[in-house]
This record gives sequence, structure tokens and C-alpha cells, in this order.
Amino acid sequence: MNIKDMTKEELEVLSYTDLTYMLLKENKKTMTTPELFKMICTLLEFSEEDYVAKIGDYYTSLTIDKRFVLLDNAEWDIRDNHKIDIVVDDDDEIEESEESDESEEIEEEIEEEEEDLDTMDDDLDDVDDDLDDLSIIDDEEVEEE
Repeated sequence: MNIKDMTKEELEVLSYTDLTYMLLKENKKTMTTPELFKMICTLLEFSEEDYVAKIGDYYTSLTIDKRFVLLDNAEWDIRDNHKIDIVVDDDDEIEESEESDESEEIEEEIEEEEEDLDTMDDDLDDVDDDLDDLSIIDDEEVEEE
């Protein structure tokens, strides 16, 4: 349905982002945030005070909605009208030799930590051996001596 053929009641049921989508689709041209919201305010018969009070929230809702894309010239368009090119820079990729060197270093660090833990276990075993020779005595026995 064409937005100009809709009644005010039908327009009021729609969200601002739905109205924006319809406007961009029908006009087939990009528009700035103030242009779009001014058209919506005109359709919904909002006052200038309403425009000023609500334009910030309107902008936020456009940035959150995945159907829209903000272009370099500060105009909004429907995302479907644009393709996204993903460019991978070769400098960002890790070379295989660097990766294997890093993994070898990590393995060596792990082995060293395991050796340290083994040494600590041996030390604890020595302490346990020393405790075997000890005996528990009562307070009364201590007083007697």
C-alpha cells in the first residue's frame, strides 16, 4: 500500500522506522534524518515542538534498526540497496611459520610449569615424611613436664 493512500489512523499504528522504510522505498532516494522525520511529522500532523522533542529518539531507532544504513553523506537508505564488500588485508594474517613458533614457545612454557609443579610436590612429600615422626600429646602431659 502507498503511504499517501493511508489514513492518519493507519499511519499512527506504524512505528517511525516502518514509516521510514516505506518512505525510502517509495521515494527511491536517500534522505537525511531531519528530512525523513519532517515527512513523518507532516504525515502524523505533529507540531514543531513534537519534532524537536522526538528527533533524537528517532535517530537512535534508525541506528539500531538493521534495515537501514547511514551513508557517508549523512543520508539514510535501505540496506538492501547496498552490498557490503569485506576486504581482508594480507598484512593482518599471521604467517604459518610465526604461528608454529608461537605454539612451540607455549608448549615449552607449559612443560616448565609442569616441572615446577613436580618439584613442589616433591617438597610437600618431604614435609609429610617429617610429620610422620611427630606425635600428639595432651595439655596435661605438657604441664607435667
